[in-house]
Amino acid sequence: MAKKASAVGTRIVPLGDRVVLKRAEAEEKTAGGILLPDSAQGKPQRGEVIAVGDGHTNDKGGKVPLSVKEGDRVIFSSYAGDEIIVGDVTYLLMRESDILAKV
Repeated sequence: MAKKASAVGTRIVPLGDRVVLKRAEAEEKTAGGILLPDSAQGKPQRGEVIAVGDGHTNDKGGKVPLSVKEGDRVIFSSYAGDEIIVGDVTYLLMRESDILAKV
């Protein structure tokens, strides 16, 4: 069964091999302690899995579960996924294949 992300009464239920992520917060200062302005802060390529779809469909028509689960912290491709805003929270919806690694 697919896990669901919810915010303010709205639920996001990813289909198939899709995953909903919440992007990690951008670093506000460098390792040396220098504060970065908003324009210099890059979007992190890390996030937490909020919801997962029911899996891939194999050649025989059966479902193969995804290798990530709700709560996993992951690294994903730079331009992966589509941003979705629910209430005041921004999520990313992407295919599992766009996830590069678990952290």
